[in-house]
Amino acid sequence: MPELKVNGLRTNYQVLPGTGSPSETVVFIHGMGTDSLASFYLTLAPPVAAAGIDVISYDLRGHGKSERPVSGYTLADFVADLDELLRSLVGDRPAHLVGNSFGGTIAYAFAATHPDRVRSVVSIESEPPTEFWAAKMTGILAATTEMLGVEENYEWIEATFGAHHRRLARLAAKRFTSTTMAEEVPTGTMMTMDDVAAIEVPVLSILGRFGYQSDDLDALTSLMPRGELFVFDDQGHSVLVEQHRAVRGLLVDWVRRHSG
Repeated sequence: MPELKVNGLRTNYQVLPGTGSPSETVVFIHGMGTDSLASFYLTLAPPVAAAGIDVISYDLRGHGKSERPVSGYTLADFVADLDELLRSLVGDRPAHLVGNSFGGTIAYAFAATHPDRVRSVVSIESEPPTEFWAAKMTGILAATTEMLGVEENYEWIEATFGAHHRRLARLAAKRFTSTTMAEEVPTGTMMTMDDVAAIEVPVLSILGRFGYQSDDLDALTSLMPRGELFVFDDQGHSVLVEQHRAVRGLLVDWVRRHSG
């Protein structure tokens, strides 16, 4: 796969050209820890490109085949990486940002600071980077790091989810222990509720009823002037994996509705 230097770091990315005219571009932003661009390549990227939409996927810093610095994992760092990657690949042309979990948080932050370069946002089990999100992430990352530090837990992961997930958990543990990722991600300047309400680009929030926002599914989407919500019943946080065919249909329809 091709690589770019993004803010001085070697960054792995993939482009799948669509056949649409005029072309729309979707940028897939994966989650943190166990994820990489492969999570989108195995679910949404090829069929979305086959629907005529240009697709860009990339490995976040510290993930996949991208470079893994010891530090530099604040949300601002991830937003700056997305900024430079887009300038290199699409210039100033607006793109649809599709983020899963932490990837959606990056998309929200980018849309708030670069609205002229975002056609729309599709967040999958994601929310904007508010103080509430930061507190939630601090707890989740601390618990995850502690859990991955216990050897017996890998046996449970394999027995419950399979050997592939055990390997992914090992990779996540290495990322969290060899970098400041878990400590830095929930830090920095957060968005206020007024900032969330000021996001003017179209936003589609796709949630599982029992996912990370189960306490109030509509709380954030209802603040956004062009926000829409789709909820999968009987789903937790793994919406992308377990409902990828349905998510694909929602995404393609969304992009067509909000094309340039």
